[in-house]
Amino acid sequence: MTAARRRDEILQALAGASGPVSAAALAARLGVSRQVVVGDVALLRAAGSLIVATPRGYVLGGGQEGGGVRCTVACRHGLDGLLDELYTVADCGCGVLDVTVEHPVYGQLSGQLQVFSRYDADVFWDALQKNGAQPLCSLTGDIHLHTLVCPDEARKARVLASLEEKGYLMGLEK
Repeated sequence: MTAARRRDEILQALAGASGPVSAAALAARLGVSRQVVVGDVALLRAAGSLIVATPRGYVLGGGQEGGGVRCTVACRHGLDGLLDELYTVADCGCGVLDVTVEHPVYGQLSGQLQVFSRYDADVFWDALQKNGAQPLCSLTGDIHLHTLVCPDEARKARVLASLEEKGYLMGLEK
């Protein structure tokens, strides 16, 4: 199989997937190493394909967020509040697309979360624990931004009220 054909296969696999697809799963499907897939995805992105890397794998076009109402919220909590914050958003019927921090040396750093359920939150939490990793907010005194997506204005209002009640919100959403 040529490299061009392999990249087409990656795009087709992502387009037909109902959720994230790991580099390892793509590699097994294509009979190549995980690193070859990572390189192919980099080349596809450079060519303009909208492929997002999430903690659970690659998604085409940004994942499950679909339409809905988006907002950016500024939050502050320690590691002890991380899972509860994600559960709160999911329990309100909304999703957390990403996390962004403002680092004094590197500037803006972002990570894709794509958390839409308690299950997604648990997968993210387990990955942090398994890898001994710290969340990005640990770099900035626990201050961070999230892009939230909600199906409608009513759920947006509910999630903002819930996060405020728990003391996680720092101020007005954008």
